[in-house]
Amino acid sequence: MDYDVVIAGGGTAGCSCAYNSASLGLKTLLLEKESYLGGTMTGGLVVPVMKSGENQINTDFYKLLINEMAKRKAQITYQDNPGWFNPIILKDVLYEILKNAKVDIKFNSSATHAEVKNNKILSVYYDTIHTNNIITRKDMLSVCIGTNYVVDASGNLDFSKNINCNFLENKKEIPPISFRFIMSGIDNKKFAQWLSEYDKDRDVTTVEYIDNEPYFSTAYTWDTDKHWALAPLFDDAVSKNVLKDSDRNYFQIFSIAGTPQSVAFNCPRLLEAYNLEDETDINRAKTDGVCAMARIAKFCNVYLPGFENAYISNIADILGIRSYRRIKGKYIYTIDDLRSGKKFDNPVLISNYPVDVHSKDKNSSTLEKTGEYQLPVESLMSADYDNLFVAGRGLSADEMAQGALRVQASCFSMGEAVAKYIKKQLT
Repeated sequence: MDYDVVIAGGGTAGCSCAYNSASLGLKTLLLEKESYLGGTMTGGLVVPVMKSGENQINTDFYKLLINEMAKRKAQITYQDNPGWFNPIILKDVLYEILKNAKVDIKFNSSATHAEVKNNKILSVYYDTIHTNNIITRKDMLSVCIGTNYVVDASGNLDFSKNINCNFLENKKEIPPISFRFIMSGIDNKKFAQWLSEYDKDRDVTTVEYIDNEPYFSTAYTWDTDKHWALAPLFDDAVSKNVLKDSDRNYFQIFSIAGTPQSVAFNCPRLLEAYNLEDETDINRAKTDGVCAMARIAKFCNVYLPGFENAYISNIADILGIRSYRRIKGKYIYTIDDLRSGKKFDNPVLISNYPVDVHSKDKNSSTLEKTGEYQLPVESLMSADYDNLFVAGRGLSADEMAQGALRVQASCFSMGEAVAKYIKKQLT
C-alpha cells in the first residue's frame, strides 16, 4: 500500500486525525482542497473553540495546539477556556505541527473517487489543481494511490457521495449558514467599559482583563423569547434603515487572542436556502454575506462606542456550514442517546456542549443544555465500507444530536480517536 491512511479534508477533524496518525507511525496523506490548513478554524474565522466540558478525551492534538499557539502569543485562556486563538497565525502553526509529524500534505487537492472490492476501498483517486499564475491556466492532474484506510473529514462528504455511500435523511431544513468577518481599528478598552456597564447579564455578555487588555463577548438575536440588552440598538438601526430586518437575526462577537484592536463576528447568518452543490449559488451566498457585513459594520460604527473608526479587515474564505450531509454509519447516534448520557464500549469523545440547532425562523432555534454524553466510534464508521471513517460534522447522528456534536472540540476528538482506532487495527 502507498499509505496506511488517506484523509480527505484538512480542517478541524482532518488535522487532528493526520497528526495523530503520523505520530503513531502510520504513513499518512492529507488532501486539502484549499491552499491552507484549518478549514473553518482558519478560512472560516471560527473562533473561539467552544468549551465542551471538563472530562474530554482524545485531546492530545488540541492540547498541543494550545501550547504551540501560546508560544506565538496567539492564544489566551478566557473565561476558563483555553481555546481562544488568532485564526490567521493558526494557519502557520497547523502546517508546522503536521509537517513536523511527517504528514504528507497535498494542497489544492480533492479526493474524487475510489477503486473498491467487497465493501473495501483499495485505492483513492484525487485531483490536484496546478495554477500557472503567469497565464492563469489551470491543469487538473488525477492521481491514484493505494491505502488501507480512508477518513472523510471534508465536512460536505463529497468523496463519500462519489463512492455511493448512504446518507441519513434530512427531516428538517438545513440550518442557515454563516459568513464570518473581522473588524479592526477598535478602541477595545472604550467598548469593553461601555459593554460591561450596558449589559449586566453574564450569561450573554462577558468582559475580562488579561495582561491589562480587555477581552469580551456578547450576543443578540431577533428571538423574542429571551431578553437582549442590545435589542433597542438593533430596533433603532432597522427603523432608520441602517440594517435590514434580516441582518439582525443573529449577532455575536468575540475578542481575538493577541489582537487587542480587532473583533471576530459570528455573523451574518444568511437565511436563504442556498444550493450548496452549485458553485454559482455558493458565490451568491458570499455576495449576500459581504453586503450584510457592510451593513453590520456600519451599525457598529454608529451604535457601539469604540467602533467609531473601525473597519472590516478580514472576510472568511469559506462559508460557515453547520450541517449538510450526514453519513449512515454502523451506529446512528440519536438525541435520546445524548440526553440520557448513554455509555459506550469505545467512546471517541465526552462532552457537555449543548444541543445548538439554528433556525431561520424567529423563536425556533434550539439551545438546550445537557449533562455529559459520549459518542461511539461506530458512529464514525461508514455502513457501506469497512475501511471508511467519517470525522467531523458529517458523522452518523440525527439532526438534533449533530447540533451538539459538530463543534470544534468534539471534531478534534473524533479525528484523534479515528487515528488511534486505525492504529490498533493495523497492529
